[in-house]
Amino acid sequence: MNWEIQALSATALGIALAACCGFRVFVPLLVAGLASRLHLFHFADHFAWLSSTPALITLGAATAVEIAGYYIPFIDNILDTIAAPMATIAGTVLATAVIPIDSEWIKWLVGIIAGGGSAGLIASGTGLLRLFSTKATLGTGNIFVATGENAAAIAGSVLSFLMPVVMAVLCLLFMIWIFRKMRKKIKNRRAVRSA
Repeated sequence: MNWEIQALSATALGIALAACCGFRVFVPLLVAGLASRLHLFHFADHFAWLSSTPALITLGAATAVEIAGYYIPFIDNILDTIAAPMATIAGTVLATAVIPIDSEWIKWLVGIIAGGGSAGLIASGTGLLRLFSTKATLGTGNIFVATGENAAAIAGSVLSFLMPVVMAVLCLLFMIWIFRKMRKKIKNRRAVRSA
């Protein structure tokens, strides 16, 4: 029974951290690496490199550059183009690193679907939000969008370790909301084209 609770908690942690990669690619990787370094969490052996000193230095630098880049008008839109596939990869790695499945190929398959899928969906949704903000405010509102994404990435990553199941549920609800918005937008475009 205790193992089932730990497995559920670890799976929820993987999904929540992966979803946070959709807001900022490197923040959840850095937070997870620091949590492992501080012995608050332990990765599987072949993912222990995430808590190594070179990895933490690299992730810290990448996090600083990524966060700063989103405050530069129009560079933020370019970063969104790069961030979506990178978020999918980072989400896959994080989910695979923490989901407790013995079979490697099943673990990677679940990591790709649950981790990469959630990170990619959120990254796409935030990219569309920034694009809308750029059009509506000529880029001046993007600072607020970036600040919200930074807060979501940092708080979400930290809270994922404190209450993983709650964060996974919140992330899933957010993904459903994004999916519905994207679906509605596609339907509206089709209606405009057919009219």
